[in-house]
Amino acid sequence: MDFFHYKNGKLFCEDKGIAEIAELIGTPFYIYSHATLTHHYRVFSDAFKDKAKIICYAAKANSNIAILRVLASLGAGADIVSGGELFRSLEAGIPASKIVYSGVGKTPTEIEYALQADILMFNVESLQELDAINTIAGSMGKVARVAMRVNPDVDPQTHPKISTGLKENKFGVDIKEAPAYYQRAQQLDNVEIVGISCHIGSQLTKIAPFVDALKRIKALMEKLEGWGIDIKYLDLGGGLGITYKDEEPPSPASYAREILSVIDSSKTTLIFEPGRVLVGNAGVLVTRVLYTKENHGKKFVVVDAGMNDLIRPSFYESYHKIQPVYVGTGKTVVADVVGPICETGDYLARQREIADVQQGDLLAVMSSGAYGFTMSSNYNSRGRAAEVLVAGKKAHLIRKREKYQDLIKLERIPKQIV
Repeated sequence: MDFFHYKNGKLFCEDKGIAEIAELIGTPFYIYSHATLTHHYRVFSDAFKDKAKIICYAAKANSNIAILRVLASLGAGADIVSGGELFRSLEAGIPASKIVYSGVGKTPTEIEYALQADILMFNVESLQELDAINTIAGSMGKVARVAMRVNPDVDPQTHPKISTGLKENKFGVDIKEAPAYYQRAQQLDNVEIVGISCHIGSQLTKIAPFVDALKRIKALMEKLEGWGIDIKYLDLGGGLGITYKDEEPPSPASYAREILSVIDSSKTTLIFEPGRVLVGNAGVLVTRVLYTKENHGKKFVVVDAGMNDLIRPSFYESYHKIQPVYVGTGKTVVADVVGPICETGDYLARQREIADVQQGDLLAVMSSGAYGFTMSSNYNSRGRAAEVLVAGKKAHLIRKREKYQDLIKLERIPKQIV
């Protein structure tokens, strides 16, 4: 469900016309619906309303501090994978006690920062990382709360680049080796074992992989508890998919029923790390048609948003529905929607039937709220897009468009070479 809809042939975000915003701030820009974001969070949270839980939003999906603040106000924590995401989360008002730190490459500086902030726990992904956390915590006179991120070797049946739970993936600890990791952690003075973590991938559209992984994790948890290791938190990660085209992902309620049928008797607090399922369909990328052209019968619609703004179609071959901001005549064409980047791979859609738009028309690239702006770049020295949050009739600029001067503000020309 989302709150993007047409009124009198014009596309609106909630009660605000998208074309009106485009005239005020220019294009391209990302626009997010407060009502959609709020609705998605509440649906997910309500699915587990009778269970002790912490919903740690996956900040990597969309880390604008205004989005984080909205989620914080609803009671969300954060799943982070960098010191920068920790900084953003704290700035947005997310309590450190609801922040979990995942990721295979935590640096010493980042570990120290997280310990100083007193986050809930680290999801540990290697023995060397475990030892580093112990050493750094000891030097600071602290005890670090940890969980092992266990790799259950379950096929998530998703895109290979967003699969994280197979044995050939870089993430986590092999489930067969996990007991040895916990035994090692027991021997360290400056870590406290508090949980188990598991995340098998992103954009999952079937429940079975979640259940298979959970059954393996549950068996491990029972084994550890038999050794006297108290597992307070069971972090089940995120990964629940959304509809981009014709996918039929399970609802949060269906997901919850299956999960709770496996671990309902558990006394642990559940941790979830939803990202895409909360923000994916809450955001749209708005772009303007610069030119239309035809080469040997092949049609191109050239727009002012490129792969630097939304890399998913080029990187993942992903599908995003493209809608006109004005309905127009209803005529359609089959065309490639391409951007201004100097790469053949710079496209938003290929051989797609779209509205027969003309120069100057506006297009909306739907379902762009997750992994849109956060994966954007300054490639070709292009400023990153503006971001707007709409609540009812009000539109709030939550990130200004980058200007040329912003591109070089951190750069310096050494005097020795001029």
